[in-house]
Parts: sequence; C-alpha cells; structure tokens
Amino acid sequence: MNFNETELSGYLDLFWQFSWPQWIIFSLITNLFLYLFSIGLYLFIDKTCRKSKLQKQDHPVTKPDFYLSLLTVFCNSLVMLIGVFLWKNSWIEVESILSVGIIVLEVLVLLLLMDLLMYFFHYAAHLPFIYKILHGKHHEHVSTNYLSLFVLHPFETIGFGLMMLVLLMCYDFSVASISIYLLINLIWGTIGHLNREFFPARFDRFLIGTTRFHNQHHLDETKNFGFYTSIWDRLFRTYK
Repeated sequence: MNFNETELSGYLDLFWQFSWPQWIIFSLITNLFLYLFSIGLYLFIDKTCRKSKLQKQDHPVTKPDFYLSLLTVFCNSLVMLIGVFLWKNSWIEVESILSVGIIVLEVLVLLLLMDLLMYFFHYAAHLPFIYKILHGKHHEHVSTNYLSLFVLHPFETIGFGLMMLVLLMCYDFSVASISIYLLINLIWGTIGHLNREFFPARFDRFLIGTTRFHNQHHLDETKNFGFYTSIWDRLFRTYK
C-alpha cells in the first residue's frame, strides 16, 4: 500500500466515526452542492455553447418543479444514508485501491451495468399504470430546462439509487471508482437534459447516449431508454 492509499484509508476511517447527525448534515450539504453544481453547469453550457437549440424554447421553470427538484435532493440524501447504513453493517464494502487501471475498469463496469439496469427501470417506468403515477411528471418537460434532471417522482429517485446500492453489495468497488462514477452520472444527466446538442454528431456511431439521443426520448417516449449509451436500445430495438 502506498502513501496515497494509506491517506484514503484514513479518510474512510474518519467517515466511519461520523455520528448519524453528522452523516445527515453531510449528506444534505453534499447533495445540495451537487444540485447547484448541475444547475451551474447547465447554465454555463447553455450560455457558452454556440449550437442551435434542439427545440425552439426551453420548458418554463415553475415553482412546483422547483419544489419537486428539492425533494429529489432530499431523496438522494436519503439514498446516501441508506448506503452508509449498509456500509456500517458490512453489507457494502469499499476498497481504498488507487490503481489507475483498476479504477478505469471499475468505472466502465459501473457505467455499463447501471446503464443496463437503468434501461429496464426506465422501460418499466413507461408502462401505462406506472407512467401515470411515477414518470409522467418528468415527461411534462417535452423540452427541457436546468431543473428537468431533478423533476422526478420520489419513488423514481429512490429506485435509481437502490439499483446502485445493489451493485455495491454485489462487488467491493473502490471508493475512488464510486466517486468518479457518481460525478460522471451527474454531469451526463445534466448534459443529457440540455436543449442544445453537446456532443459532435459523429459520437452517435460510438454508441454514446448523446444529448440529442435523450432529447429524442422526450419527443418520442417509446424510444431511447438508455442513459449513458445507446447499446441496449440498439440491442432491444428501441433505438431512434
């Protein structure tokens, strides 16, 4: 074990000693920061990107959507606390490995497996009964705005989080890999809900779930259920 791994283990030991009130405060502050980071990233790209809008107008920002987005922040905090509970009770184990090769491989595995799970979860959310209760609110945003990523039913938010926790229970990922994946997830979700194409058009051939790919899903709810890639949509013939 090198110095960096020892240092990371020290941070894990510090977090292990947090009391539950400390964890609650830490979780809320962390998720609120990520929420504000996503909004800031969206606005920055929207103001600096010279590409034309995918749709003529952004979806209007409303008070109900704002309050629902804050509820999503709370639900994400709850998922984080559930993860801490599982960690403290040894249902989840995390490694302090800092090998670049292992971290890259683990991040790729997380992206592909979560993309597959999210594909099926997303597809199920479009079944008529479930869609009416859970997912329909998100699709009121036919066009999008900086809150669209967070306009989700609480059960939907928690469901996505629990899928992640199940994966972490099945394999001892590095804390670095988990952190990088979660950052990619936030950035990808933000970019996916832009009203401007972020990626070059040729990226579609690399099976990447581009902004236009997800925007097309908001226009045609029967297509493009993937998140990071178009692999599963192509495989299951829901790609457009």
